[in-house]
Amino acid sequence: GAMRSRAEVDATLQTAKLNPAELLPVVHCLSFGPRAGAGDYCLMQLEPGLSAQLEAGCSLVIRGEKHEQVVLCSKDKTYDMKIADTSNMLLFIPSCKTPEQLKADQASCNIIHSQIAGFSNNYWELRRCRPKLKKLRKLLMEDPYKGPDNHKDQTFSKYTTEDLLSLIQASEEEILHQLQIVDACKIEGYWRILEFDYEMKLLNHVTQLIDSESWSLSKVPLRTCLEELGSLEPREMIEHILLSYGRKHIDDAGEVYFEMQEDKICRATAQMLLQNAVKFNLSEFQEVWQQSVPEGMTTRLDQLKGLALVDKSSRPETIFLLKVEDLPEDNQERFNSLFSIREKWTEVDIAPYIQDLCAEKQTVGALLTKYARSSVQNGVKVYNSRRPIS
Repeated sequence: GAMRSRAEVDATLQTAKLNPAELLPVVHCLSFGPRAGAGDYCLMQLEPGLSAQLEAGCSLVIRGEKHEQVVLCSKDKTYDMKIADTSNMLLFIPSCKTPEQLKADQASCNIIHSQIAGFSNNYWELRRCRPKLKKLRKLLMEDPYKGPDNHKDQTFSKYTTEDLLSLIQASEEEILHQLQIVDACKIEGYWRILEFDYEMKLLNHVTQLIDSESWSLSKVPLRTCLEELGSLEPREMIEHILLSYGRKHIDDAGEVYFEMQEDKICRATAQMLLQNAVKFNLSEFQEVWQQSVPEGMTTRLDQLKGLALVDKSSRPETIFLLKVEDLPEDNQERFNSLFSIREKWTEVDIAPYIQDLCAEKQTVGALLTKYARSSVQNGVKVYNSRRPIS
């Protein structure tokens, strides 16, 4: 439309019963530009830390396949993206001056004609969320590494770091950290998880060597392991198993040693024994388990948190494999599946199976309050489902 004059502006203010003395003298007269539309722009609300990262030249990435809810990732954090509607229309005006800028710039003329380039009545809101990492293990388990003789001719699912970054809804740092947690290793440029039986075969080679050389479990020399076992398995596999089940140390002479981790070795041994039976008599299992670990190691049931569950109500007591990584990632589905396995749980028993669901600063107790109801049975507090489990 035609440009407004100062007289028209003052008349409008009078009609609106506004006192010009209380306002800045400068007036923006807005008009829609020739191509102003609602679909051209998306707005996103960022917390200060994220906008600082963008200003510093870092990039934020939106991740998700067609069927997935999108997430936004910085270098080290993951955010859910939700659309928030606004009651006020948001207008995009290029080089629009704020009241602060106008106050500082006294010389500016008193009517500024601005064109609206676009508008929106919603924006993306970010909410910090848990990285969705379950898929990482699932992809790598499509084709676990069974050793050098096994993949000569077959084609396997191949995933490079780049592939995982595009497929997994998590930030780069969270993905790399998860690769360590699942003990993945890079073989010929692709990430692989060792098949459990092959992993046990490697671990067995190492523990038998420790036994035959009468080494201390806290000082296993890398070089000798590679020399002695290199003819049986690839050297990088021997080193990988030492890194998975030991802590690396370097002595003053630069020699690399490993301190074997009792809890990790006992846990893996238990998994090997338990995966061959649906249920195990608890006391028989404990006896066989202690006999199966390397001399000098002590087995304890608390090494099996999130791996196996003891059923104290059966006679005799039994133990069975229940791996936290096999349970659903979604909170409600996780609780549904736990309550279908067992109707009533003590906090001690259920904690290892929900610990990973806790958001920042959230406790297991808070999660239980939200998804379960508590009662007291024989003086013990137990939790059961808030809804009927089909």
